[in-house]
Amino acid sequence: MRMLVGVATVLTALAGVSYPESTTKNLYEVSTENGRLRGVPNSYRSVVAFKGVPFAAPPSGEFRWKPPRRAENWTGIWPADKFGPACLQTEVFGDLRVRGEPPGEDCLSLNIWVPKRVRETKLPVIVWLYGGGFVTGDSSESRYDGENLAKKGVIVVIPNYRLGVFGFFAHPDLTKESPIKTSGNYGLLDQVAALQWVSRNIASFGGDPQNVTLAGQSAGSFSVSVLMTSPLARGLFQKAIGESGGFYPPLTPLADAEKVGKEFVKSLGASSIPEMLNKPAAELLRAAAKFKGGFGFDSILDGYVLPTDPITVYSQGKQLHIPLLAGWNADEGKMSFLSAPQKTTAKSFAQLARSRFGVYDAEFLKLYPADSDERAMHSAEELADDDFSGFSTWEWVEMHRKTGNSPLYEYHFEQVPVVRSGESVGSKHSDEIEYVFQTLNSRGGVLWTAKDYELSDTVSTYWVNFAKFGNPNLQGLPNWPQYTSADGFQVMHLVGSDIHASPDMARSRLTFLESHSLKPTTP
Repeated sequence: MRMLVGVATVLTALAGVSYPESTTKNLYEVSTENGRLRGVPNSYRSVVAFKGVPFAAPPSGEFRWKPPRRAENWTGIWPADKFGPACLQTEVFGDLRVRGEPPGEDCLSLNIWVPKRVRETKLPVIVWLYGGGFVTGDSSESRYDGENLAKKGVIVVIPNYRLGVFGFFAHPDLTKESPIKTSGNYGLLDQVAALQWVSRNIASFGGDPQNVTLAGQSAGSFSVSVLMTSPLARGLFQKAIGESGGFYPPLTPLADAEKVGKEFVKSLGASSIPEMLNKPAAELLRAAAKFKGGFGFDSILDGYVLPTDPITVYSQGKQLHIPLLAGWNADEGKMSFLSAPQKTTAKSFAQLARSRFGVYDAEFLKLYPADSDERAMHSAEELADDDFSGFSTWEWVEMHRKTGNSPLYEYHFEQVPVVRSGESVGSKHSDEIEYVFQTLNSRGGVLWTAKDYELSDTVSTYWVNFAKFGNPNLQGLPNWPQYTSADGFQVMHLVGSDIHASPDMARSRLTFLESHSLKPTTP
């Protein structure tokens, strides 16, 4: 593996772009549509970072619940040397490690990592969308640092987007007054605005606006899957990467989201949108954290960003026909399974099978056996993993396979970090992120081993290769077959030093869930 890493490093070092160095400070400057930026090189001068770059105007005041507007121009040189504020949010998951300013409404900025030039070339671009259930997340998170990916010959761009009540609040009065006759999905509109900014400006950084990979994890992965169906995003990206998330279940129609919005307004003792606009952001944030368990606002079928339910779009083959690399982790739902109030038994699991699948319970139990308490526990954990994000991610891959006619690569991430406390819960949701970005050291409480670092280097190289060529393979790396019937539906197992492909063992389970779960939503 060490020899292979060396080969990959040599090959990827050939790409990059140079910047004129300041004569007074070791800083670098680039012109954008809004003005000049000055970035900061890393200690080896191999990557230049541009932090906190505005891609849209502040969505505050009267613009709180409106689509993003173009960023204002500036004079002089913008010192892009620190991360901007996160979008307003409350701490939900406990794993957020931000490095920017305190959260605020003036949050629509992005960060860019660009490798230095060795020879003239247009660099591929990865635009990363963070996860966090659309209620938390930030582009400055230390695990998302783009420096190590950039060293391998790509430009990395990570934008902020509005969250929670600020990003997905729909209301009939907002819909009525809107020129586009819809409301909500402001967070998705922010993502589109960031992609548009990249399309207009990335060439100034040496990037290729016709070679953009849109990537994300969890809610970010969901966003990638639905933006592949949005007319607003067409032409803005040419490849897609999804980690643990897809467009299932069906989206909430606008009318239902508007009812939720009216309920939220009433809960605050307000009766109109002007009253809501006058309320302090902190008050809205506190109220949203208590409303419907803190997850009252989500992406919707709004008729504009998403005119048609993604399930229908994919089934008709009208999504973007682009290469897709997607997968999920081995223990996605284990946390929720372990926290269940009652222990699973063979009897209780059989009861669940009957209540959920009715006359198909016997077929279900063949795929999720429960002939003993021990096997029932194992099957319940598999079902939890499938329900949490395995099925939605697989369904995205499967529907794209059936109608997309594009290269597909599926993975199963199985590496289990050794935590210092000794209380491992497997390869849980989000565990792959630090491996992808080669930022293992950003996460404390883990006893990282040589195998972890080697796996991280390989995984990040796969991702970079895919962004460059639409194919993760590179000579010397374990071969990653496409996910096709001709190849036996091969899945790449990413684990330790045993990276290998084998037939998809979960396919029969997921096909069963598909046949009994998938229902498109109509506006």
